[in-house]
Amino acid sequence: MIELDITPSLAVADQLRNGLRRLGKAVVVITAWQEGKRWAMTATAVSELSMDPPSLLVCVNKTASLHAPLTAGANFCVNILHADQLAVSQTCAGKVKGEARFAEGRWGSGACGTPYLCDAQASFFCEYETHIEYGTHAVVIGAVKEVHTSGDVDPLIYLDGGYARATRLSA
Repeated sequence: MIELDITPSLAVADQLRNGLRRLGKAVVVITAWQEGKRWAMTATAVSELSMDPPSLLVCVNKTASLHAPLTAGANFCVNILHADQLAVSQTCAGKVKGEARFAEGRWGSGACGTPYLCDAQASFFCEYETHIEYGTHAVVIGAVKEVHTSGDVDPLIYLDGGYARATRLSA
């Protein structure tokens, strides 16, 4: 029998973190509504999962306030921020807590009460499907039930530890 040492290597974790600084990602705010309370968190660990059925996945740290409602089955919304919504990102990234995160930006409520950013690049309304706990995070899968888009395509990007704006390259 072969035994593998699966103790996480801090050196590899640092290398991973350094490598991922080179991966530009759209900045999103994940929102949820549960038992009369609104939740919001800035994130970049979001991805499409499938077009059939339409679904997304979001990764949420176990220490984040949004972890409990999402893993308890709250429906959620993924809001892709416009490059001009830096203040919304910073506010929902921990600058303030709880309901105060909704003071920045123009917010609406979806059919089930899920908050969404009215002028986000896109808002994906998701019904909770399942989640997987892995390491420091939960991977939450949501079935996309509705999508709103607005404005020009100009997302806020997070790259190399800071915010950036995407520019199209000429062919």
